[in-house]
Amino acid sequence: MFQPLKKGDVVGVYSPSKPASVAAQARYLRGKQVLESLGLVVKEGMLTGKEDYYRSGTPKERALELNQLLHDPEVKMIMPSIGGTNANSILPYIDYKAFQQNPKIVVGLSDVTAILLALYRKTGIPVFYGPSVTSTLGEFPPLVEDTIKYFKRMFMNELQAPYDIPISNLWSDDLVNWLEKTDEKKLYKNEWICVQKGKTKGRLIGGNVNTIYGTIGTEYFPIIEEGDLLLIEDTTKSAAVIEKNFAMLKLHGILDKVSGIILGKHEQYDDMGTGRKPYEILLEQIDGRDIPILADFDSCHTHPLHSMPFGRQVELNATEKKVTLVENWL
Repeated sequence: MFQPLKKGDVVGVYSPSKPASVAAQARYLRGKQVLESLGLVVKEGMLTGKEDYYRSGTPKERALELNQLLHDPEVKMIMPSIGGTNANSILPYIDYKAFQQNPKIVVGLSDVTAILLALYRKTGIPVFYGPSVTSTLGEFPPLVEDTIKYFKRMFMNELQAPYDIPISNLWSDDLVNWLEKTDEKKLYKNEWICVQKGKTKGRLIGGNVNTIYGTIGTEYFPIIEEGDLLLIEDTTKSAAVIEKNFAMLKLHGILDKVSGIILGKHEQYDDMGTGRKPYEILLEQIDGRDIPILADFDSCHTHPLHSMPFGRQVELNATEKKVTLVENWL
């Protein structure tokens, strides 16, 4: 369906929520330079350099920017400048037929979950939970170097399944060095956590839980099937909000259908003095279901980041703390 990216291929960049190319220009330009250093050509959408207070434009303007890239035959990959809060407002105006007729690699995270899942629901074409230009590729070394390495493996090398997702040595959710490097980040030894043992395989689906809250139950949200594998994560939320969002998944029947859960690291999590981890709050909602659960996986807001294919078969071995792509993703 997709071909690996090669030097000279065009990456279209759009701004579905926040106006990062203006509000975080220095970081946006660093991310753009990373793509160019890989030999890729960056084609900026019509809202680059524009802002409308908290967003880059009206819902219809933001949808038009994405649609133009979907229609462009030169564009091989589409990546957001950054996420935000209100990507769901553009969903009624996206040209899903254009994506169906001319599939491209569409990648993003956080608020872009709404767009990824809508594209997948309407077309059945796999999409990728992965980097944005600003928040991810605009990160300073050393952790961005691992993210770039993982990006090249996923999208620029002709790797074949099965592919075991590697674990980086270090990670961080330290918020320093956003626009300029002022200090060294706090780095932590990386470890994925087996919450509940077991092994399963299923279609990977999911994304940012707080964003899912804005589309779940609509025509833009995928129908979760028995045996699906759920990848979820969030950022800067409190224990109370996490409980609300995990309960939402339960009330919609999702936690009763999935065969396993991969929980990403939670950037700047606020336990509200409880000492409880996000996976402990999740276990309450799982309510005794014996399914494999792996926590602190690196497909989330922290650094470094792995891209993961929604709509493809993935194997989770929580006992051995392994995640394997068992179906070719491109």
